[in-house]
Amino acid sequence: MSPVRVTDMRWSWVRKNLLLIITFSGVLFGVALGLSLRAAGPDSTTILLISYPGELFIRMLKLMILPLIIASLIAGSASLNARMNGRIVVRTILYFLATSLLNALLGVLLVIAIHPGSPLAKQALTQGRNSSSSSASTVNILDGFLDLGRNIFPENIFQASFQQVHTVYEEQQVIQHSNLTGGIDAHITELVRSVKYRAGTNTLGIIVFCLVFGTLLGSLGKKGAVVVDFFSVVDTVILKIVTGVMWLSPIGVASVIMSKILSVENLGTVMSNLGLFIVTVVAGVFIYQWIIQNLFYFLFTGRNPFTFYFHLLEPWVTSFATASTAATLPITFRCMNDKCGVDPRISRFVLPIGATVNMDGTALFVSVGTVFIAQMNELPLSVGEYATIIVTATAASVASASVPSAALVLILIVLTSVNLPAEDVSLLFAIDWLVDRFRTTNNMLGDCYTAAIVEHWSQDELKAMDAEANAENYSNDVEKAADLTPLVTRQHDADPDSLLHESLTLLKGVNSSITNGKIGNNGEIHVEVESLPRDTNTTKI
Repeated sequence: MSPVRVTDMRWSWVRKNLLLIITFSGVLFGVALGLSLRAAGPDSTTILLISYPGELFIRMLKLMILPLIIASLIAGSASLNARMNGRIVVRTILYFLATSLLNALLGVLLVIAIHPGSPLAKQALTQGRNSSSSSASTVNILDGFLDLGRNIFPENIFQASFQQVHTVYEEQQVIQHSNLTGGIDAHITELVRSVKYRAGTNTLGIIVFCLVFGTLLGSLGKKGAVVVDFFSVVDTVILKIVTGVMWLSPIGVASVIMSKILSVENLGTVMSNLGLFIVTVVAGVFIYQWIIQNLFYFLFTGRNPFTFYFHLLEPWVTSFATASTAATLPITFRCMNDKCGVDPRISRFVLPIGATVNMDGTALFVSVGTVFIAQMNELPLSVGEYATIIVTATAASVASASVPSAALVLILIVLTSVNLPAEDVSLLFAIDWLVDRFRTTNNMLGDCYTAAIVEHWSQDELKAMDAEANAENYSNDVEKAADLTPLVTRQHDADPDSLLHESLTLLKGVNSSITNGKIGNNGEIHVEVESLPRDTNTTKI
């Protein structure tokens, strides 16, 4: 191969992956410049100005989430029948549960093997802190699942676009009457459970509504075709907007990472005492991504997993910068459709569900964080308690919302289930900004790999639907052709001269330049058409 051709191939690869290269460069630039600027000690206003481009970048991505979820889910579910939609949902949810359980198990095994927690680290981190009571006892997994059901069925679909339901505990003064104390009333403070709304998109409720709406829309056939085409066009337009926004990613990603590094206090102390915990979580994330996840992909699909992984590096970098699977969703859609070649009918279906339900990295982090706190307090755990941590971490990750730092709340639930000190979870706040980014990449990749595997499992149904659609289109074409063809009910009795006369009459209605016609020996009709003043063509009917 000539050197010129090799150079052309290299430049072709660079042009094809230019956005990935400059986005990854933005990550490296943000880390290097953030660490360099820490020595200057910038004030809060300077940090605010540094973070401003990244804030705008994330806001633009989040702006695309709601219209993209609505358009993609309705168009995707309408393109499949109701039975197919049900099968895909069941396969997707079961695979999500299995992978989350596997991540929780992997986290427990790693934290036992590495043992990152030590009492000395806790003493170093708690120096100068005022011990405060925690309200973690009011957090339980039952409220999480009850809120999950309330969010699945929102009261108002428009309210669901900016508010979601959650359970809170409020202190309330209660007067207790006692006859034993001579009728003296006692004022007692009780915690009362109440259901309230908080700011945030109820993605789960919108997903369920769009799935039902799209499935019923697809069952209408030709009547709903116009609406399906509308949402398909909206989906295409949103993805084109996302493509334009992504060219701002180098600046946005560098800005976000720089601001996070500059805003952390006592970075050296935190890293020295919690460095082993970070290593444990990051090791679990990459063991699952590079080995377990790719192995599953190869076993289920028989394809090259590393090519698939490489095509997802762009959303990987974006999810690392934004620390939110939902904010990365527009870029994930574009890469899955354009680079990975996953059937859009499946990716439109699985990715929005996964952005809300699938929390592989969160399950791993919660299990590692829970055992880490037990190790810092030198509290031994039994096999049954380890099993409780794994199951509870999986269940809590399913009930969590797709927002940054949601895992810290889930650790409180798991700590309560095994009676561990919940106030120590505050020690993880100092490094959650970093660990959250790594576990978010696990969540995002889990959605993509699940979509590819579910597509492979659904090949027979998809082929059957394609064959049915092709047969229906062929039938429609035949009907249109029959409507445009002159009908001769008894062709063997038809008079050739009258047939020629009718054909000429029809053709003259279309083209007035027909001058003459005759019937050949084989019964074919020949018509002379004057297309140009100097040309005469013979057209055969």
